[in-house]
Amino acid sequence: MDFLPIFQDIRGRPCLVVGGGATATRKVSSLLRAGASVNLISPALSDTLAQQVERGAIHHQARRFEPSDLPGHRLVIAATDDREVNRQIGELARELDLPVNVVDDPEACTFLLPSIVDRSPVVIAVSTGKASPVLARLLRTRLESIIPAGYGRLGELCARYRDRVKERFSDQRDRRRFWDRVLEGAVAERLFAGQFAEAEAIIDRELAADALDQDMGEVYLVGAGPGDPDLLTFRALRLMQQADVVVYDRLVAEPILEMTRRDARRIYVGKQRNHHAMRQEEINRLLADLAKDGHRVLRLKGGDPFIFGRGGEEIDTLAAEGVPFQVVPGITAAAGCASYTGIPLTHRDYAQSVTFVTGHLKDGSINLNWLALAQPSQTLVFYMGLAGLPIITERLIAHGVSPDMPVALIQQGTTHKQRLYSGTLSTIVAQVEADPPEPPTLIIVGEVVKLREKLSWFNPPDHPHLGATTRVVT
Repeated sequence: MDFLPIFQDIRGRPCLVVGGGATATRKVSSLLRAGASVNLISPALSDTLAQQVERGAIHHQARRFEPSDLPGHRLVIAATDDREVNRQIGELARELDLPVNVVDDPEACTFLLPSIVDRSPVVIAVSTGKASPVLARLLRTRLESIIPAGYGRLGELCARYRDRVKERFSDQRDRRRFWDRVLEGAVAERLFAGQFAEAEAIIDRELAADALDQDMGEVYLVGAGPGDPDLLTFRALRLMQQADVVVYDRLVAEPILEMTRRDARRIYVGKQRNHHAMRQEEINRLLADLAKDGHRVLRLKGGDPFIFGRGGEEIDTLAAEGVPFQVVPGITAAAGCASYTGIPLTHRDYAQSVTFVTGHLKDGSINLNWLALAQPSQTLVFYMGLAGLPIITERLIAHGVSPDMPVALIQQGTTHKQRLYSGTLSTIVAQVEADPPEPPTLIIVGEVVKLREKLSWFNPPDHPHLGATTRVVT
């Protein structure tokens, strides 16, 4: 370890920055966020620094550096455009035992400014020593993407309750177990979801009772998206790693399921046409019972749980029985499949509205409002419509839609098995019958389908020889 990682308190302490360009601007910004009293020496200033001087945020002297400027400062940053001047500042500061950072010159530094992930009061500093600042920034970016802003609020809550927890638990092991429950359980999740009052109510309740007793669990209703794991939200991924029971559907892609905890119990409740592994009422009951037993339950659904995903039915049961839950939206199949085939669902020249339609109703029929669906200047998206495709095309034509209206049927959209059947209302059924697709599929009807030839971009990795887009059957 070439440098000792240290977090230094510089609130109200005088810190010197020499330089007035873009680099100095970034350094001054970091010092101000840490509460420093910044003295700046430079003949010229960037617009941002000039505004900060005008507001009185920093003290500025419009001249060149002099050795007499160093004494009395807590630390020094040399950030001019002149490498020799920067080195001179570094040498003089070391002679005075002042910590000094010389930009773009690690050998001249006595301390380095790391890349920072700021979730105050939680702060994560990333440094590669003298090896690669670019790598440090890359690592910071990765951390930014997986550490929610809510960790700052969690840190503030811990600070507020620290003394009370010490009073409640005299044994250090009990305190650690309590904080483990808070930081990994319902309290943290309430804070991440912005439910501050609920989070404090839970921690107050646990402090008042026996905090080591098993508490009720929680259900995470999470949309897994249309299939590509890269389309998961950050919150979805975090909850997938926390849950100890996973209840999942048929439409959840295997690569996504593999991203859940390895030791989690998995329960399959998938549904296919005329074949259900478990009835919906039984799923509702299962989720409530698992949570009441203290489990953190991940209810993982393909697409978005509130768009033909029966999510409303499931949380209705949870709400009625007082089971805590939260809902994480996912990219619905319509958005994912349309984007990955280059079909915009709306377009000023072709479609001013889009309608999501289920291909079969609860009673198994396709008794839809065909008159409304046949209106012009709209895009229709049919979920679960493969079996009813002949009826869908026949009814739309019967209600006035042109037989030449473009239609796209997309097989397993956003995955390496994506395949697109492109035709019209009068031809698509024959195409599908001649070369049956593999479910799940999605059907898009509308003039926007014509745009796919110009806008398509996704090339499934298993079929690189097929050109600039997914495999197309016409």
